[in-house]
Amino acid sequence: MKFRKFLAAGAGAALAFTLAACSGGGAGSETDSTGGGDGGEMTEGGLIGVAMPTETSERWIADGDAVKSGLEAAGYEVDLQFAADDIPTQQQQIDNMITNGADALIVASIDGTTLSGQLAAAAEAGIPIISYDRLINETENVDFYVSFDNFEVGVQQASSLLVGLGVLDKDLNETGDEGPYNIELFAGSPDDNNAGFFFNGAMSVLQPYIDSGVLSVPSGQTAFDQVATLRWLQETAQKRMEDILTATYVGTDTTLDGVLSPYDGLSRGILNALEFTGGYPATIAEGMPIVTGQDAEIASVKLIADDVQFSTIFKDTRKLAEQSVTAAIAYLNGEEPEANNTTDYDNGVKIVPSYLLESDIVYADNIQELLIDSGYWTEDEVASGQAS
Repeated sequence: MKFRKFLAAGAGAALAFTLAACSGGGAGSETDSTGGGDGGEMTEGGLIGVAMPTETSERWIADGDAVKSGLEAAGYEVDLQFAADDIPTQQQQIDNMITNGADALIVASIDGTTLSGQLAAAAEAGIPIISYDRLINETENVDFYVSFDNFEVGVQQASSLLVGLGVLDKDLNETGDEGPYNIELFAGSPDDNNAGFFFNGAMSVLQPYIDSGVLSVPSGQTAFDQVATLRWLQETAQKRMEDILTATYVGTDTTLDGVLSPYDGLSRGILNALEFTGGYPATIAEGMPIVTGQDAEIASVKLIADDVQFSTIFKDTRKLAEQSVTAAIAYLNGEEPEANNTTDYDNGVKIVPSYLLESDIVYADNIQELLIDSGYWTEDEVASGQAS
C-alpha cells in the first residue's frame, strides 16, 4: 500500500511528548460527536483521525486524551471521536474522517468485524490504518496493531484469582492448598477480539485446577459463549451474577469463593450482586469472594484499597497511546513501524504485525508503587475513588 506522506519538513521529527495521566475529563468535547473535524486550519503535520468506542468507560476517555495529546504535541491536528458504543455512529465517524482528509486512522473498534467498508475506502485513499487495542477482523485493510499481550492479561487475571484463594502465593508459586474452591467465570464482549484472548489465557491457568478438583464451577457455565458479556456492560454482568447466585447458591450450603472477572466495570456489577443478592459481607476479610478485574479504573482501585475487590490488571494506556503515535508517524514517513509480534494476531484474512506491551497485577499492597508513584493516579484520587 502506498501511503500519503506529510509535506511538512517537520513530519519526520522525533516524537517527544509527555502523555497526561488518566483523568475523567470529557475527552471528546473538543469535536462534534457525530464525526468530522472542527473546521480549523490544518497544522503542518497533517490530520489524524482517532476513533474510540465509548465515553462510558473512564479507560477509553483516558486513551482518547492520551493519543490526542501525543499527536498534538508532535505537530498533528487530531479528529478525536467517541461512538457511544454504537456501530453505525462509529462507521459514520470514520467515513467523515476519510472525507475530511485524514492522513492516518487510529481505530479502537466497537465490533472488529463491522468496519470493512470504511477501511476499504481508507485503503483506496492511501490512508494507513492502525488498530488500537482491539484487533479489527475480517479485512486485509488493517496495517498495524498496538495492544497489550492480551493472552498474558488473562493469565494474570487467573493467577491473581488463585493468589486470592490461597492456591498460589504472590510469586505465583503453588502453596499446596488443594481447596476445593467454588468459582464462577465471566468473559468480555463476544464481538471484541480481545475478550477471547483474555478468556483463553485465564483458562490456560484455571483448567488444570478444575480438572484436578482444586476448583469447581457449580453453575456449570464454563464455555466462552455461556460466560461472555455483550458490550462489557456492568448491568449485564450484575444480572447474570444475580441469576447464578439465585439458581446455585442462595438457600443452599454452597459457598462461592471467587469470580474471574475480565474488566473492572463488570467486577463492580458482580460485587453488587454478591453483596445484595448473595448476602456476602462487604469486605474480603469478612468473607466477600475474591473478584478480579482489569484496567485499574479508579473506582475499582479504591475498592481494592478498601478490601472489596481483590485485584485488577494495570495496562498503562499512556504507553499504548505513545506506541500508536509512533506507529502512525512511521507510516507517514514511508517507514514500517517496529513490530514485536508477527505470528499471533490473525484477523481472519491476514496476520497483522503487532506491537504488544506488558501489563501488571495490582493488589492493595502495590497500588502505591504501580499506580501512584508512576503518576497514573494520585493519592487523593485513590482515596476518593474519583478522577480529578
